Amino acid sequence: MRTRTVLYTASALVAFAANSLLCRQALRHTAIDAASFSTIRLASGAIALLAIAWASQRGAVGVRGTWGSAAMLFLYAVPFSFAYVSLGAGTGALILFGSVQATMLATAVTRGARPHAVEWTGLFIALSGLVYLVLPGLTAPPLIGSVLMAVAGIAWGVYSLRGRGASDPLAETAGTFVRALPLAAGVNVVAASRSVWSTDGAILAVVSGALASGLGYVAWYAALSGLTATRAATVQLAVPVLAAAGGVAFLAEGITTRLLIAAALILGGVGLALVRTGRRRRPPLRA
Repeated sequence: MRTRTVLYTASALVAFAANSLLCRQALRHTAIDAASFSTIRLASGAIALLAIAWASQRGAVGVRGTWGSAAMLFLYAVPFSFAYVSLGAGTGALILFGSVQATMLATAVTRGARPHAVEWTGLFIALSGLVYLVLPGLTAPPLIGSVLMAVAGIAWGVYSLRGRGASDPLAETAGTFVRALPLAAGVNVVAASRSVWSTDGAILAVVSGALASGLGYVAWYAALSGLTATRAATVQLAVPVLAAAGGVAFLAEGITTRLLIAAALILGGVGLALVRTGRRRRPPLRA
C-alpha cells in the first residue's frame, strides 16, 4: 500500500473502534434511547462535515452524495443502535463484521476477483481469532437484535463499496450525512413516545457523530480508493481488537490471556492476507 492509503486506513480503523466504544457507553450506561442516539449522531456528523467542507472550500459548499448511499448509511446507523439494545458487545461485533466481510467478499468474487489461497487462509485465521475473542457471548443471541446487526453489516459493506473512487470524499460524505438525517429523524418521530435522553448520552452521540463517524468515514472513503475489496474487508477485522484495547484503556476492562491470544490471531491473519494481496498488485475494484 502507498503511505497515504495506510494513514487513511489506520485513522479510519481507530475512529471506528472509538465509535464502537462511544455507542456502547451511551446505550448501556446513560439514559438515551437508540433512535435519539442515531439522530443526534447523524445530525452532529452532518454539521461537522459541512463546517469542514465550508472552511476547506472557502464557503463554496455543494451537497454531493447520493440517496442510495444515504439509504445505506441509514440502514447501518439505525439498526446498529437498536441491535445493541439487546445484543452483547461481542456477539454484535461478530455479526456486524462477519456481515461486512461477507458482503464485500461476495461482491469481489461476483465481479471477477479471485482471492489466493493464502488470502483465504489469512481471513480464516483472523475470523478464528474473532470467534475465539467473543465466544462466551455466542449463547442464543436474540433473533431480532441479530437480524438488525446483520442488516447494519450488509449496509455498511454496500456503503463502503459505493464510496470507492469518490473524487471528493469530504463533500461526498457530508452530502450523504445530510440526506440520511431526515430518514433517521423519521424513525425518531415514530418512536417519540419512548424517547429518553440525558446530557451525557447526547454528548456521547455528538462526539460519535462529529468525530468518530463523520471524520472517520471521510478517512475510510479516502482509503477505499487504494484498497481492493478483499483488503478492505480484511483490515476491518482489526477494529474489534482496537475496541477491546480501548475498553481496557478507557473503560477499565481487564486484560486477559484470551484477549491477547485473539489479538495475535486476528492481527496475524490480517497481516498474512495483506502481504499476499500486496504482492499481487491487483488494481482496486471500482464500485
